[in-house]
Amino acid sequence: MTQIPSRDVLKAQAKRLRADLGAQGTEMTHANALETVAHQWGMRDWNTLAAKADVSAVQWQVGSRATGRYLGNPFTGVIKAARLASSGFWALTVRFDEAVDVVESEHFSALRQQVNTTVNAQGESPQKTSDGQPHMVIGPA
Repeated sequence: MTQIPSRDVLKAQAKRLRADLGAQGTEMTHANALETVAHQWGMRDWNTLAAKADVSAVQWQVGSRATGRYLGNPFTGVIKAARLASSGFWALTVRFDEAVDVVESEHFSALRQQVNTTVNAQGESPQKTSDGQPHMVIGPA
C-alpha cells in the first residue's frame, strides 16, 4: 500500500494542480483542487484524506538530535538544516558528533563531519550504494 504523504505535501500538490490548470485556462478554487487531490488518492473527500495523511512522519527540526547510518557507518549527530522539499522528501544537513569515514579502502580515509542529504518521511535516502543500501538512514536520537 502506498503511504499517504503529509498534509503539507498534499496541499502543495493541490496548489500545483490549480496553477497548472490555471495556466491552461481552466480556473479552479483551492477547495476544488484539494477535493481533486483527495480523489486522486482514492479518498471520498479532502477531510478523509487529511485525516489519513501521514501525520506521524518525522518532522525534522533544526537542532534535533539524530542517529543512523551514513554509507553503512553508524553515527550520532545534530540536524543543522532541514527543509521540506518536493514529494515528501526532506533536504537535511547533518553534523556528525564524530567524523565518518566515507571510503572503504584500507589504504586511505576520507572523513566527513557534515553532509547534505535528501531523505523520505521514513528517513531513508533515495540514493543507494552499489549493494542496494540507502546512502543515509536517519531517525531521531
